[in-house]
Amino acid sequence: MSEKADLEPVFFRHVPHQPGTPALEVNQVCVRYQNRVALDQLNLCVHAGERVAVVGPNGAGKSTLFKVASGLLNPDEGEVRIFGAHPRQHACIAYVVQRSEVDWSFPVSVFDVVLMGRIREMGFFHRSSAADRAFVRGCLERVGLQDLAQRQISELSGGQQQRMFIARALAQQAELMLLDEPFTGLDMTTQEGILDLLDELSRSRVTVLVATHDLDLAARHFDRVLLLNHSAMAYGPPGEVFTSAHLIATFGGHAHSIPTRDGLIMISDSCCSGGRTDA
Repeated sequence: MSEKADLEPVFFRHVPHQPGTPALEVNQVCVRYQNRVALDQLNLCVHAGERVAVVGPNGAGKSTLFKVASGLLNPDEGEVRIFGAHPRQHACIAYVVQRSEVDWSFPVSVFDVVLMGRIREMGFFHRSSAADRAFVRGCLERVGLQDLAQRQISELSGGQQQRMFIARALAQQAELMLLDEPFTGLDMTTQEGILDLLDELSRSRVTVLVATHDLDLAARHFDRVLLLNHSAMAYGPPGEVFTSAHLIATFGGHAHSIPTRDGLIMISDSCCSGGRTDA
């Protein structure tokens, strides 16, 4: 699939979760690409069932965080634990890359992609059983794609493509989902449909991390927000995180506005000070 992301899942062996441990722990993690620092002394703790928005400018390390959390990338320093063990000891992690990184011309159907989520149960070299195929059909119905099961993946809309990957995570029975910019290019109605699916997952104690540039969406729909710019600028409930000081530290002079409990915070792109207007 050339330089695009492989649709085949990485198969990790599954170990039992350690009781009482967080879904995700990131301890003093550093990641460097040659001379560039992607993550610097990052600490993060996410508990089972929480929904966390990861917000920051381009190049702030959001995708790197997801690669480290999924076990696809080892940190240069520090450690990551998923339910108490190294990420590569788990098969419960679903990582959905940005749509721009997927080769949509790859000759697979929607059903095929969702069926990949059953590899944990099937094993790599075994044919799918009738029970596996029935499980996949149930996942497709759950996300409203049952009528598109045999479509080639490039024939889907952006929102349908995201729902397909959520269906694959359901087929995988994932307990930690990492979604990298899933709302990019989607209209509000489509975004709301995906958010409804994430609500359903949260009620099932699935932990969800979403990288997004949409501060308003993060404020309205997530339990916690991580403001990330190589290290954690702030982490906690949206009402505590979205302050002018935190946003300036994260975004610098870029223009942003966000509703908070203190009113509407405005950050100008012409200076490094924030102003607030009551809204």
